[in-house]
Amino acid sequence: MAFIFLRETIRAYREKDPAARSGLEVLLCYPGLHALMWHALAHNLWRAGFRITGRLVSYLSRWLTGIEIHPGARIGRRVIIDHGMGVVIGETAEVGDDVYMYHQVTLGGTTSERGKRHPTIGNGVIIGAGAKILGAITVGDNARVGANAVVVQPVAAGVTVVGIPARPIDRKRRDPCFDPYGTPAEAALDPLLRDVESLRAELTEVEARLARLAAETKTSEQAGD
Repeated sequence: MAFIFLRETIRAYREKDPAARSGLEVLLCYPGLHALMWHALAHNLWRAGFRITGRLVSYLSRWLTGIEIHPGARIGRRVIIDHGMGVVIGETAEVGDDVYMYHQVTLGGTTSERGKRHPTIGNGVIIGAGAKILGAITVGDNARVGANAVVVQPVAAGVTVVGIPARPIDRKRRDPCFDPYGTPAEAALDPLLRDVESLRAELTEVEARLARLAAETKTSEQAGD
């Protein structure tokens, strides 16, 4: 099982990272892969009840790779941590399959209470460099989180969010595609388009609220008659 995990993760790196020229290069020179290998050991120790040993293994991994993954976090298959320096993944975080995240990403908590307090990341999600996803929220399958975004609300499947706080900039996509750093090229190159999409999302929300108010007013008038 461990060999299958390693082989398919190396294949995923080679398919998605144009800088990866061989499987041997990925195995020897990619700290994101090394961090995931260390985490697999730490997580198994954690689940077996060897909590201190698991923490020590994760601490060693952080020292060697610059990537901090709590041994209690659940990480899916074919996950890619590109560059990786400064990535922090909290204890109750859950990361699905085929997730691609860049450096300085934080999957953090917003409470000191025990229990579920870190994000759940769906399958096929891309998280741009410096993005912060905070709290026990869910990021849906194939969503995109732009670089340096701060996400504190759930993100629907297939939606791209950018900014502080993060807001959607496009509608749900039908055909998932790879967007480097979680931001579509047209949105990254055209700030005006990004602002227009944000305004469109806000307008849609206002229209929905007005429609609900109109319906409630009509119902109240009918009840009065």
